[in-house]
Amino acid sequence: MSYQNNENLKPQNMQSDRPLMIAVIFLVVIGLMAIFSASAPKCVEMGVSPARFLIQQLLGVIAGIAGLKFLSNFHYKKLIGYTLPFAIFVIIMLLWVKVAGVTVNGAQRWINIGPLSLQPSEFAKPAVVMLLSAVFAKDTILLDNSKISTAFIPILIMIGLIFIQPNLSMVILLLATSVAIYLCAGGSFKLVLGYASLLIPLMLLKGLRGYQSSRITTWLHPESDPLGAGYNIIQSLVAFASGGIYGVGYGSSKQKLAWLPESHTDFIYAVIGEEHGFIGCFLIICLFWTILQRGFTIAVKCQDMYGKLLALGLTFSICFQGFLNMWVASSFVPATGVPMPFISYGGSSVMVSLWMIGILLNISKDNVRRGRFGNVRNI
Repeated sequence: MSYQNNENLKPQNMQSDRPLMIAVIFLVVIGLMAIFSASAPKCVEMGVSPARFLIQQLLGVIAGIAGLKFLSNFHYKKLIGYTLPFAIFVIIMLLWVKVAGVTVNGAQRWINIGPLSLQPSEFAKPAVVMLLSAVFAKDTILLDNSKISTAFIPILIMIGLIFIQPNLSMVILLLATSVAIYLCAGGSFKLVLGYASLLIPLMLLKGLRGYQSSRITTWLHPESDPLGAGYNIIQSLVAFASGGIYGVGYGSSKQKLAWLPESHTDFIYAVIGEEHGFIGCFLIICLFWTILQRGFTIAVKCQDMYGKLLALGLTFSICFQGFLNMWVASSFVPATGVPMPFISYGGSSVMVSLWMIGILLNISKDNVRRGRFGNVRNI
């Protein structure tokens, strides 16, 4: 049966993955509520509307939903033709950051386009997934040791530009996503261990800046520097302890008032923990776990390697970032400064995350189409 000769079989006519969509909707709504609660005191202190950050986040959500709707109806295999141009576009934006980027808290990560502020490193997440999925699905010989470096050149350029911003958390996320896709494509685990044994010690010894090194050294004993490197994590743990099982109630967090820095971005999970307690935190975990389970199910059911790797990479990127944020806020790992997808404040983050979900939904629709009408010809 030919796909071209059956327009009624287009993916947009099929039902979306409902559990995945429900989980994302819940996360976005929870994020908007949490951002308003966490940022309102800061806005009042700044002398602006208490809803300023909420309104800015809503703009990112609207743009994200528009992209999600488009991408869920745009057959994912057509993305292969846009992979390299999109990767080049991301590299150009990252170079723009280096030349004329905006510096905030010592990091040059943003560019201003009129009234809009974009963080180009966020666009590197789908770019890396699209690039590796297309490369490994097209020619598995690239998994050989002698040719693997060629496939990673554009990614290494992006990672290098992001590392000098500096944005170590995004570097870790991109490397982890790359390794996950490489291994699932049939890559050598021994090769990964070999590179890791060389690069990780080198990065720890030579590549880290002073404040990044202090985050690691004070991770196990934050009380050794309670007003310096250990301050953020101590205040985050205080927020969790104050929340207990049921929380102190929405809008009643005390840590967000003056003690917990970046309460609407990197440590928003701690504010949720204080206001909604263990129950609220557990709900967030369950929602991300649902995305993880549905995303991997979509990947397993997909009948072509490109779709499998694309679904797996997008799912891993979103969920690993979400769980990493939780681990940081809970002091399970050293602080990295990574935001939580869909929940932390950041228009670029929520917009790109919703776009990635749109691609996942499209792969899911294609799986349904194939299940109903048989293995139709690929586009």
